[in-house]
Amino acid sequence: MMRLRLLSCVAVPALSFALAAPAFAQDSQTPADATAQNQAEQNTGTRDPNEIVVTAQGRAQVLADVPLAVSAVTATQLERTGANDIRALNQVAPSLLVSSTGSDANTSARIRGVGTVGDNPGLESSVATFIDGVYRSRTGLGLNDLGEIERIEVLRGPQGTLGGRNASAGMLSVTTKGPEFTFGGMAEATYGNYDAWRLQGAVTGPLSEQVAFRLDGLYSKRDGFYHDVNTGRDINNRDRYLVRGQLLFQPSSDLSVRLIGDYSYRKEDCCAAVYATADVSQANAYVSPTNPGLIAPGTPVATVLTGITGTTFAQYFPGYNNAYSRRIATSANRSYTGKTKDWGFSGEVNWNLGGVELTSITAYRNYDNTQAADADYGLADILYFGPKSGRQFKTFTQELRFHGEAFGGKLDWLVGGYYAHEDLDTKSELKFGNDYGRFAACRIVYGSFSAFYNPNNVGCLTPTGVAVLSNTLGPLGAAGAAMVGGLQRLDTVRNVGDDTANFDQTSSNFAFFTHNIFHVTSNVDLTVGLRYTNETKKLNANFNNTNTICPVQQANLLPFMGVPALAPLAGGIITLSCQGGSSSALNGLTLNDQRKENKFTGTAILSWKPVDNILLYASYSRGYKAGGFNLDRSAFKNPNPAQPLPIFPISLANAGYYADVLQFEEETVTAYEAGMKLSTRGFNLNVAGFRQEFSNFQLNTFNGTVYLVQNINGCKVDLGGGDRDLSATTGACPSNQIKPGVVSTGFEVEMGMSPVRDLNFNFGVTYAKTKYANNLVGSGSGAPLDPALRLLPGQLLSNAPEWVVTSSAGWTPSLGGSLRGLLYVDARLADRYNTGSDLFPQKEQQSFVVVNGRIGISGNDQLWALEFWVQNATKANYMQVGFSSPFQAVSTTPTPGYPGGSQIFSAYLAEPRTYGITLRSRF
Repeated sequence: MMRLRLLSCVAVPALSFALAAPAFAQDSQTPADATAQNQAEQNTGTRDPNEIVVTAQGRAQVLADVPLAVSAVTATQLERTGANDIRALNQVAPSLLVSSTGSDANTSARIRGVGTVGDNPGLESSVATFIDGVYRSRTGLGLNDLGEIERIEVLRGPQGTLGGRNASAGMLSVTTKGPEFTFGGMAEATYGNYDAWRLQGAVTGPLSEQVAFRLDGLYSKRDGFYHDVNTGRDINNRDRYLVRGQLLFQPSSDLSVRLIGDYSYRKEDCCAAVYATADVSQANAYVSPTNPGLIAPGTPVATVLTGITGTTFAQYFPGYNNAYSRRIATSANRSYTGKTKDWGFSGEVNWNLGGVELTSITAYRNYDNTQAADADYGLADILYFGPKSGRQFKTFTQELRFHGEAFGGKLDWLVGGYYAHEDLDTKSELKFGNDYGRFAACRIVYGSFSAFYNPNNVGCLTPTGVAVLSNTLGPLGAAGAAMVGGLQRLDTVRNVGDDTANFDQTSSNFAFFTHNIFHVTSNVDLTVGLRYTNETKKLNANFNNTNTICPVQQANLLPFMGVPALAPLAGGIITLSCQGGSSSALNGLTLNDQRKENKFTGTAILSWKPVDNILLYASYSRGYKAGGFNLDRSAFKNPNPAQPLPIFPISLANAGYYADVLQFEEETVTAYEAGMKLSTRGFNLNVAGFRQEFSNFQLNTFNGTVYLVQNINGCKVDLGGGDRDLSATTGACPSNQIKPGVVSTGFEVEMGMSPVRDLNFNFGVTYAKTKYANNLVGSGSGAPLDPALRLLPGQLLSNAPEWVVTSSAGWTPSLGGSLRGLLYVDARLADRYNTGSDLFPQKEQQSFVVVNGRIGISGNDQLWALEFWVQNATKANYMQVGFSSPFQAVSTTPTPGYPGGSQIFSAYLAEPRTYGITLRSRF
């Protein structure tokens, strides 16, 4: 039985790790005994650190013996902190930060300050996510209500050796509760503010002596956190359900097969954003009184927006200076509706072949998401995503491992292989709205000829302005007439754009790996691992665009691009009619491209146990994340750097160039770590220090107009400020002087303590200084950094606080008879950090504390439990991500102390305070 239970732990992927039931220490324990002990553990909240088994190294080991930085979050912790999906892990895992942006599909996870911005599906996650041993292609694909969760594990640092997908920053592994051979189940009903309902149930038991089953289901519904004062609708609501069925086949103690099938569905309005006013952005020192940038009456962008909509300032900005009221105003004819279908099945086989243990994990996943949005997030109809916008992932994965011993137990060896095939289809129905043309023309007129500004006229020009600019006897002559014509044509750009931009990417990945532990002495181990990965990606793209104004503008205004006095005006008109490649001239362009990668990664660890309950270790590891394609046509740039416009001229002869700019290189990391683990009954302490050096760091950022994907590296020589200026041509670095562009150094402390049976404490602190190099270049060849990223050199990465502290306390006293109480509280303190990947100071978030609490009463047998809970009890107001409001700038020219010009900003806010009551039964 001992061997069978340990084998069941290995059923998750080799790089995941599991918490075994505390009862594993007794070989003779029955399933009923295990259930009873699990219930006792829930009552008391205690867990012996010596009884936690993990498979971080591909085989079952006691957590205290594993020389890796691992956080293991138990089912009890998850239940008490109110975790329904991986975002709630922030509260109990200090090295982790999970945030969402424009949709749940864009969720991003960061470990030790390193992660991938999730808005572009072409970028894989720096933090890999596994659910029940199955890789989810992007972090957002794992963001579902998951039903009953057995455990969630956070593995920190690069994962580049064992099975599953490579990951450069870390890994999340979620294990749901599996079938049992003893009949049982649970039922739960929760009601909270915002009219939130969550109903959940599960049943498990035997079908025969060799087969057990489990069936889970849940339904969740809640009103939205944002109220649209223009339409009366609530946005960021919840309406979802999940069903999952499992079978466990155990014909003998040597063979175990677990089959899982699941289906989830969501139809929700997501995701709104607020304008960043003074109470959201704390960086008021960067706001010039004459050019505020942040919203205020009379500012350039606010004047244009209210002018073209005929509204007052209060009507357009209902959340002015009170953004956390979550009052917004959006276009009545635009939808935020999103639909997600996520389903799949998997099979795990664990088979003892006699001296060799085989583990096989086979899975297929299908994820289909469509998401509409009012993409300008305001009352003017400037930009929107239509209902055809979305993405679909079809993923097949197969992992096979063999594990055994040799040389009389001196060598613990493991070899295996991994294969993944993924089809990714994206469709972008991104269009200019009905107000875009007038807004774009008014931007130019207000910025260049404010005396002639009239938002009610075609081209936004007064009759006097038209006459003056068109006067052939005046200083502009025919050029002025062309400019007037250009502004008037720009005014007609309405409800046109992509219908659709299609990107189809096929990825094939296979890898072979080995991971070996040499027992040098009775208390010294040397671990050596090596992995070979081969990755092939193929891209096919085509475009269907209805913007016919763009080519006309280019042809008519091209002659004036060489006239210094007229070039800015002509360039502005052309750019605003063709933002990010939004032009019918793209319709004849079909892209076909392919990239291949071959990488060796690995690890070496030396560990020593001077006494039984202390482990010391030092490690080296090499990690890798695949390169790929920027699946966004806004990446198209002018191939002639002497011409400053982002998409000018468009020529189908440049198709090869377009394919090149869509590519980004693989991200690699070299990591060093040293740590200590102390574990005794009722107390455990883990300490780790680390240094991680990232080359070709993959960065995705939105600059208010287009999405930029760029590799980031450092330069060993001083660039003389060439990486901090507005030029795209200065700041190059010799290719032989390239160094890592991102370095993360710091330490982590985790402690758990149960001084008495009914009292449990946990504490964690992470200090991570995750910074860009002082001299940055944009690729491994030393190309200059994009000017939009000029604030990055020498600064902390976005969403990377230096200090994070978490703590929790749980008390489950006996109340006499068969009653037991519950008092639980946890808190997370985050240091200040910038939420925008371009690090504009208006996107900075000050430090904050989030507190959750729960109080309840239950029967000792857990047949019933009643709990009152609150999340974000202190109503901490903070933003997840700040971003440049799309197109909403009259001028992007930086001014001293204010790098954003007249750009205004928006923000995705974190959830407000929620509270409610839960009634639960386990049987």
